[in-house]
Amino acid sequence: MNPVGALILAVLICVVLGASRRVALLGMMAGVMFLTQAQQIDVLGFNLYAIRFLEVAGFVRVMARREFSFYQLNKIDRALLWLYGYMTVVFLLRSLVGVANQIGIAADAFLCYFTFRGLVGGMDDFRWFLRALIILLAPYVLLVLIESATGHNPFTLLGGISGGSNWIRHGRPRCFGSFRQPDTLGMFGASFLPLYIGLACITRERKRALAGIGLCLILVVASNSGGPASGAAAGLACWCLWRFRTEMRKVRWGIVAMIVALAVKMKDPVWFIFVRASAITGGDGWTRSYLIDRAYHHLGLWWLAGMPILDTKDWFPFILVATGGADITNQFIAFGLTAGLGAIALFILLLTRAFSNLGKALADIRSISQKPGADEFLLLWSGSNARRPHY
Repeated sequence: MNPVGALILAVLICVVLGASRRVALLGMMAGVMFLTQAQQIDVLGFNLYAIRFLEVAGFVRVMARREFSFYQLNKIDRALLWLYGYMTVVFLLRSLVGVANQIGIAADAFLCYFTFRGLVGGMDDFRWFLRALIILLAPYVLLVLIESATGHNPFTLLGGISGGSNWIRHGRPRCFGSFRQPDTLGMFGASFLPLYIGLACITRERKRALAGIGLCLILVVASNSGGPASGAAAGLACWCLWRFRTEMRKVRWGIVAMIVALAVKMKDPVWFIFVRASAITGGDGWTRSYLIDRAYHHLGLWWLAGMPILDTKDWFPFILVATGGADITNQFIAFGLTAGLGAIALFILLLTRAFSNLGKALADIRSISQKPGADEFLLLWSGSNARRPHY
């Protein structure tokens, strides 16, 4: 950890521990955006990233101030604990390699989730957060634009990666920002894009929301990656289905029917649809489709308890240098390779409970007024952060 990174971390820890809940929430996001993973200390084989110190500070804060209590656990919370608990136990039982990394992944999920669970007190806090985040996004996007224009990443001062001439696609650079991959940078922007569209539907928030939309789109474009482009396109497509928001059962069955029709019509397995989609959004859809295909054909090796990532090195004509195996760009497969089909089932349970809880929250809001309001616009994309302990 260099002196600049240590100074930023120290300031953010003070903010998270001592500031108001809303400002502490912004401090956590500042750490996500401006502390690179190169800022770390190695202790007994554990990579203590700078962001993990901030995660611990945030968790200590919400517990000490009783902004969150484990007596308040709902079905979503329990599903997340089951997922990462099961995944970690299964991994530890089958492997002695990568133990520290797996424990770190589970700790990150646990600390981040419950810290943000405590810091976001309701929809008013969430709207404030989206408005305030623009203050952080503006300088961050400026640094990414400098990287895009010059090929030099300003975040190298903090250990960030500079792709340079090795990361060019269709004549344009792929920017990293403070992340390890261009895809992660782009998905950061793509994830917030639908939220700012929802904020823009609120008249008094529109000007600031439009600025947020523009900043998120710049991150998606600067990453020059197919995954973020597809994610942004999916978000925009879902907003186009706004009028069907109260008929989601029909939408879900329509999606099932479409998948079945594609499976019947296509010569290749239906998951090769990503290849065709990438012709529109860009990126390497073939890699994503082929990964699913390889995982399916090797199902017997990993269905019960996963398999070492090194054993996937012959799945592709190339390997990912960082892991020595295939580039696992699918979260479902990542869970499966870690702890088998049980982990995938628990991940699906987590998503199901999240959407179910969201539906109940939206039903409550619509029972009060048939006219869409500010909470409905944002709840459609913010998950179930509104505090409804009775669910």
